[in-house]
Amino acid sequence: MKIFIEYFYYLNELFIFVIDYIFMKNDKIDDLGKLGKNKAYPKREPIVSRVSDIDFSGTYSYANYLRWQFDERLELIKGKVFEMAAPAPFHQLVSGRISGELYYFLKKQPCRIYPAPFDVRFPDVSKRNKDVYTVLQPDISIVCDMSKIDKRGCVGPPDIVVEILSPSNNKKDLEYKFAIYEEYGVREYWIVFPDERYLLKYVRNADGVFIADKPYNGDVDFVSDLLPGFRLNMNEVFED
Repeated sequence: MKIFIEYFYYLNELFIFVIDYIFMKNDKIDDLGKLGKNKAYPKREPIVSRVSDIDFSGTYSYANYLRWQFDERLELIKGKVFEMAAPAPFHQLVSGRISGELYYFLKKQPCRIYPAPFDVRFPDVSKRNKDVYTVLQPDISIVCDMSKIDKRGCVGPPDIVVEILSPSNNKKDLEYKFAIYEEYGVREYWIVFPDERYLLKYVRNADGVFIADKPYNGDVDFVSDLLPGFRLNMNEVFED
């Protein structure tokens, strides 16, 4: 009788697991507050060679992320996986122009520029790989504290982050990543709208809140609060 009860319990648990898997696999998250609350993924994950083998309903750490060996780029936000679409040609042109101006400006400065792909880890209490659940790849990162740089990227918030929007990443960059950058202490966040041809700058205030500046577009020069003397002409950035 005892064996029968244990077997019945096992079948019941297996049935619940299968149903949960079917319904959770394609779940969409609606806001940042829901991220990282789904079932935990085993910490001893084997090497994964295909994106299709990842259970997108799982919760992952940077330790899991390091064992994903495929060409596609992914990001982690509070343990949830987000796919990154290949950027459009105009996106790359705009990114290259901004990166080029920043590179030449920063040549004699203590800060350095790191274009994507470049992993930025946002640890909470521990910096150990298994305890880090947010890993982003900003289009452009500017880091002034070189102690944050290691062989795998940046540990902690860059001083300036630049994200160039595309139809596939608007929601992620304007909602989820905005909240991460604000929460973890990015000092300036530049959001570039290539289709609309303007740039928005957010500056972190003394209360740790991003404050928006006026939009920069047309024949005007963008300026940075953190990089005195740096100027970026919007017409040149968005030239066809």
